[in-house]
Amino acid sequence: MTTLANDTAGAASTAPDPTADLDTRTAGFREHFAHASREIGRVIVGYGNIVEGVLLCLVAGGHVLLEGVPGLGKTLLVRTLSEVLDLSFSRIQFTPDLMPADITGTNILVEEDGRRQFQFQPGPVFAQIVLADEINRATPKTQSAMLEAMQEKSVTVAGKMRRLQEPFFVLATQNPIEMEGTYPLPEAQLDRFLFNLIVPSPTLADLATILDRTTGAETPTVSVALNGGDIKAMRELARAVPIAPHVRDYAASLILASHPENASAPPVVRQFVRVGSSPRGAQAIVLTAKIKAILAGRYNVAIEDINTVAVPALRHRILLNFEGEAEGIETADVVQKIIESESTALQKGIS
Repeated sequence: MTTLANDTAGAASTAPDPTADLDTRTAGFREHFAHASREIGRVIVGYGNIVEGVLLCLVAGGHVLLEGVPGLGKTLLVRTLSEVLDLSFSRIQFTPDLMPADITGTNILVEEDGRRQFQFQPGPVFAQIVLADEINRATPKTQSAMLEAMQEKSVTVAGKMRRLQEPFFVLATQNPIEMEGTYPLPEAQLDRFLFNLIVPSPTLADLATILDRTTGAETPTVSVALNGGDIKAMRELARAVPIAPHVRDYAASLILASHPENASAPPVVRQFVRVGSSPRGAQAIVLTAKIKAILAGRYNVAIEDINTVAVPALRHRILLNFEGEAEGIETADVVQKIIESESTALQKGIS
């Protein structure tokens, strides 16, 4: 396996070698993923599924929206991830008075050798890992300033496009909409997030561990587990995982069944859904399902891989109608009903 130097930490990291045999490469992939998870687990308690979801999106090349009430460790998770990865990091604290130029940067007038000229001052979005903290506390105009960066991985200032350094990964935290001083994210921006992960309240045992770690004399520390070269190699390997036509079609059927006007839509969708998922939902499902397959020790995507990642990939892409919102319907439950309906249809088709 190829050894990649870690300049920042002075350590070494091994990425899957493209010339090695498949078993060696997939074993290296799992080793890297597990190493990063263990390091994050030194600080973050009880959120194994959330940590796995964040790493899935990182390897898949997508962005993550973390949602939960304040104080659950969302920001700490992102900060810990930045310490585990040998990548540049910046934080944007979204507030109602934040302006788009505060994110992307602006041209400033500087004087050098008696001459005045405009010089571009990069904003905090010019980093490889960007924490968009409490993103829904900013106005929609400022939220939309992130769209080009998230989708095109570039920003345009004064008519000039500037590329962002790869890998570029946005982790946004969001407070529940019903809390005071928040603004709903635009549907177009929600669609740019690969996963929407809901951070729950800790259990009694987890809370006791958190207190032990945060109120004692020693502070947990982590070491670097992955660098940019590792992530690139893992991403290339994941994209090369084959997916059978019937499994691919099953993923596509989940998307079609989320639209109320589609013939395959289950009753819950017809009654409570206004708009179904975009094709980005299918892309998110397939990409992350390929990673799940490697982690499970397989080099092919299975139906269970699709079902496992469908909820975080689709819950934020399905919009409820007035009746659904009035009834308090959860989009995660709608996705589960779609999975049950399409799984039943698939079994009937096979038999």
